[in-house]
Amino acid sequence: MSCPICKKPTMRQYRPFCSSRCADLDLARWFNGAYAVPSQDPDDTEDDIAAAMDDALRATERNDKPH
Repeated sequence: MSCPICKKPTMRQYRPFCSSRCADLDLARWFNGAYAVPSQDPDDTEDDIAAAMDDALRATERNDKPH
């Protein structure tokens, strides 16, 4: 098996990578959005996101109040 980043042979402790450097590079690619899973869902608008956040906040406030 070869490292998906540099194509060198893998090392057991870093598998599927050859080194911690390549593992870190792969993680950085995930963090910066270089890897993405395509979606068939329409993009959320800012209004949709704000409404969902408001709903979640109201639900949290209702659950935090003493009965």
